[in-house]
Amino acid sequence: MRINLTATKSTMTRPFLDTNLLVYAALQDKSDGGSERIEKAQTLLTNGGIVSVQVLNEFIDLARRKFKQDWRQVRNLLRAIELSCGSALPLTAEAQRLAVELAVGHKFRIYDAMIVATALDAGCDVLYSEDFQHGRKIEGMRVENPFRRP
Repeated sequence: MRINLTATKSTMTRPFLDTNLLVYAALQDKSDGGSERIEKAQTLLTNGGIVSVQVLNEFIDLARRKFKQDWRQVRNLLRAIELSCGSALPLTAEAQRLAVELAVGHKFRIYDAMIVATALDAGCDVLYSEDFQHGRKIEGMRVENPFRRP
């Protein structure tokens, strides 16, 4: 069941960026390998995209817990993300209701469903993530894993 969102969807071409893109772009060390992923993520972030408050909160958690970044470093990273992506989209009650419907209908975890719902609410036509099935269409939005090899 699709909830009718009151926000007017524009013909946005900017993609929605999931947390893993920000992690690769900002926190990964090229000496650990995976430089292709890092470069791809940095290019996508530099080109801009849309992020949500949830994505930023997940990013902060990983930056602090897994990558041991202090608060000054985290603030600097958040400023850099905002320069590329603009202000993060808020979590709204409408998007949360849609997320519940998506979780039920697509068997998503609620946090993943909230990412999808916020991207749909923003009118994004693509969601870059490695957490969803590549090529999947969700309510007309395409999921792409930018790190997937052909």
